[in-house]
Amino acid sequence: MTTQFALDVYLARIKSGYTQSDVAHLLDISRVTISRFERGNSEPSLQDILALSLVYGRSFESFFADKLRRRRQRLLKRLQNLQPLTQPTTKHANREANLQRLARRLEADLAIHDWA
Repeated sequence: MTTQFALDVYLARIKSGYTQSDVAHLLDISRVTISRFERGNSEPSLQDILALSLVYGRSFESFFADKLRRRRQRLLKRLQNLQPLTQPTTKHANREANLQRLARRLEADLAIHDWA
């Protein structure tokens, strides 16, 4: 996990007033594991991330805002370089419309979050 994620998890716990032991008990993991998450020395499982989101009252996305921004930018760039199909068939009928929708959605998300 990134240092930013570790810092976010740490600050969420401090802001909530919980101890590492409190969070460890709620997630049914060891206090040492919580400490490792907060120092960026261990990657939480998806289940742990979901539980942390619930415990701290934060959206899943809020823990990964920076990663999502970079991924949106990368997808948008790759989308612009996607090659057209040489022999489209009926099973590809929605491809172009969906690619355009994806591009608009990525651009809108980047603009909304001022991440462009």
